[in-house]
Amino acid sequence: MQLLRILAFPISLIYACVVYLRNFLYDQNLFKGKSFDTKTICVGNLSVGGTGKTPMIEFFIRNLKDTKKLAVLSRGYGRKSKGFVLSNPQVQVEELGDEPYQITKKFPEITVAVDANRQQGIATLESSVAPDIILLDDAFQHRKVKCDFYVLLTAYGKLYVDGWYLPTGNLRDSKREAKRANVIVVTKCPKNISDKEQHAIRKKLNPKEKQKVVFSYLEYDTELKGRATAMSLAALQGRKVTLVTGIADPSPLVAYLKDKGLELEHLAYSDHHFFSDKEIDMFKTKALILTTEKDFVRLSGKIEELYYIGIKHVFLGNGKTELVDSLKLN
Repeated sequence: MQLLRILAFPISLIYACVVYLRNFLYDQNLFKGKSFDTKTICVGNLSVGGTGKTPMIEFFIRNLKDTKKLAVLSRGYGRKSKGFVLSNPQVQVEELGDEPYQITKKFPEITVAVDANRQQGIATLESSVAPDIILLDDAFQHRKVKCDFYVLLTAYGKLYVDGWYLPTGNLRDSKREAKRANVIVVTKCPKNISDKEQHAIRKKLNPKEKQKVVFSYLEYDTELKGRATAMSLAALQGRKVTLVTGIADPSPLVAYLKDKGLELEHLAYSDHHFFSDKEIDMFKTKALILTTEKDFVRLSGKIEELYYIGIKHVFLGNGKTELVDSLKLN
C-alpha cells in the first residue's frame, strides 16, 4: 500500500492543482456559494475519515435539542437511494446510510435527512420542516453552501498540517482552507495530554486571530448495548470476542479494548462497508460479535450475539463551554 501511494504522487499533484483552482474560484466569487435564512452549522474535516464527525454531530444534538428545533443533513454516504430522503419510522439503513440512520434511531425527535445536493437539501428542509438550526455533517469542503459556523476536526497524531493530498496522503482539501473554521477541534487526544503539548499543537496549527482551538478525547461506554440485555464491558474478559469494524480508523478502539484486557479476533473492513450474506453467515459462527454503533445499524437483526460499544467526545478544560458559547445562538 505504501509503495502504491508513492507511485501515485504525480496524481496527487494534479489533485492538489484542481483543489487549489476550485478554492481560488470560490475565493474570487467566480464560483458562488449560497447562504440560507436558517442558521447552518457545518462539521467536517480536511482529510478522509477518522476524525469523529458523527460523535461531534451527536454532541451538538445533545447540547441544543432542548432549546432549538434541529435538523441534520448528510450526504448519506454508501446509501442505495437517490436524491432527498427524509427520516421516518419505517426508513431503512440502506435508504439513509449508516451514520444518518444511527442518528435517527438514537434521536427520533430530531429530523434527519440526506441529500448529495446540500443546497437542495437545505431548501427542502426549510420548506418542509422549518428548523431553527441545520447541522451539516461532513460538509466543510462543500462550498456551494455558505454556512454560519464551521467546526473543523483534526485527529491527534494525524493533524491536517502534516498531511498531503490524495491519493498519496489523506487530504481531500487544501490545509489553507482551515482559515474558514470558527473552531478547530483536535480529536482523539490522550486523556492526559499536557498543557505543554496542547500549546505546541496550537502553535503548529497556527490559528487565525479569532479562531478557537479546543481538544477532546473519545470516551467509550462501559455498558454494551445490543439485541439482548445490556452487558458490561468487564463481562467480556475471558470470553471469545470477535470485533467487527467498518470504520476509517479502528486503531483507538482496538487499543482501548486490549487495554481493558480483552482478547480479540479483529475483522476489519473498509469504512461504510455493507456486509454480504456470506460475511454475516461467518459472523453467526462466532461466539460473540462486538462492533461499533455505526456498524451495528448495518448488522442489527441479522446476528443474535451482537453488541456495540458507544463513544462520545469529551472536551479538555473549558473546551465544551468555549465551543457551545462560540455558536452565538441568542
